[in-house]
Amino acid sequence: MVQRVAVIGAGPSGVTSIKGCLDEGLEPTCFESSDDIGGLWRFKEKPEPGRANIYKSVIINSSKEMMSFSDFPPPVDLPNNMHHSEVLLYLRLYAQTFNLLPRIRFQTTVISVRQTTNFEVTGQWEVETESREGQRETRVFDAVMVCNGHFTQPHLPLRDFPGIESFRAKYFHNWEYCSAEGLEEKRVVVIGIGNSGGDIAVDVSRVAEKVYLSTRSGAWVVGRVGPGGLPLNVLFPSWTNTMLEKKLNQALDHKLYGLKPKHGFFAQIPVVNDDLPARIISGRVAVKPNVGEFCGSTVVDVVVSATGYNYSFPFLPSALQAKCGYRLQLYKHVFPPALTSPTLAVVGFIRGFGAINPLAEMQACWATRVFKGLTALLTEENMMKEIEKDTATMFACSERNPLEVHYIPYMDSLSEEVGVRPNIPWLFFKDPTLALQGFFRTLHTIPIPSDWTRKVGWSPSGYPHSVGPGVSAF
Repeated sequence: MVQRVAVIGAGPSGVTSIKGCLDEGLEPTCFESSDDIGGLWRFKEKPEPGRANIYKSVIINSSKEMMSFSDFPPPVDLPNNMHHSEVLLYLRLYAQTFNLLPRIRFQTTVISVRQTTNFEVTGQWEVETESREGQRETRVFDAVMVCNGHFTQPHLPLRDFPGIESFRAKYFHNWEYCSAEGLEEKRVVVIGIGNSGGDIAVDVSRVAEKVYLSTRSGAWVVGRVGPGGLPLNVLFPSWTNTMLEKKLNQALDHKLYGLKPKHGFFAQIPVVNDDLPARIISGRVAVKPNVGEFCGSTVVDVVVSATGYNYSFPFLPSALQAKCGYRLQLYKHVFPPALTSPTLAVVGFIRGFGAINPLAEMQACWATRVFKGLTALLTEENMMKEIEKDTATMFACSERNPLEVHYIPYMDSLSEEVGVRPNIPWLFFKDPTLALQGFFRTLHTIPIPSDWTRKVGWSPSGYPHSVGPGVSAF
């Protein structure tokens, strides 16, 4: 019987996992290596090794309605697209409201997680931790939820850029970037056109002499503001690749400016940036193809590599880190299929066409029900088949996007596992108005672990919240 659960990390995934445990009557203990919650959303002027870092200008790409947890809408006075400091405020309010802080042991690092000698019988884990003072402790838990994120190990592919070792100017990964201070009147190259690359190019272009944005394969660039001034993620579900691409090209001709990718809009997560088109059109940012070679430092002064992150779980046994292609072998991105007892879950280790908070909340909800035996997993063989199928049919799985999923199908899949996915045809008879909203307005997943009879709610802004199909946030 699972009762004591170790939660590793107190970022967004960690705090919702703590609450998920409490909702199911479990006893969570969270281990957080820093002195506060928030994870990625805790801005530091100086990056700390082994921890996620963001830059000073970051605001969320999704509207607050689409990034909120199901039972805790953001305060109405917060803006639609919150600054990172406001996201941290929201997480603190969430933790305080549900009394999660007493469950967290701050400044405590997890050193190792290993199966007990009688794991085949008990499914238990030995969790070794180390305090800030260097004191080590080992405790036994019935289950473990890994919520330490994937923005801590910068991926700096030097082998892809011949001559970089002899490059006499400065180069660094965007993990080290906090602001444009010190880059005044510099000639800067930003390598990579993900969301970070786009943000940094815009940020630096306000003070630099020139900014070059290097992209290997291009990207669709989309703003945060949609028709009528509403957040762009308030879209009609019927919008297709062609319609969206036509709309985006009306604002910025992607082919003309060297941005047009080979893939369609929904084939890969787009770049969300309100200012990039204007900076490109004004000449402050010049789009260039992939860097082929570095030859001295006469053309540029600084290179910022926005080339993503590696992921690792140094505290887990290597057997639990097997990969399928570039992806970890995790059933529905949560459970290692090889375990005889499904008592270890990975939460929040994912990216989709939507905010991470609802994804992590639903994952945590499902995981805790599996821990309690309320929901069963497939056999190992069938889970492996599903993993292989997922890798082949979701996003084109590559080193660049090993964590990405299609948001709505994935959330539908988890909600079905949890037992809260609605029957849409039945809903047309039960509540036609709600059914129509489900097809023509933006929806937000709202799992309620402590009250499964409640499946629909309304946010203060009036956007409908529901479990089921709809259009996700970016």
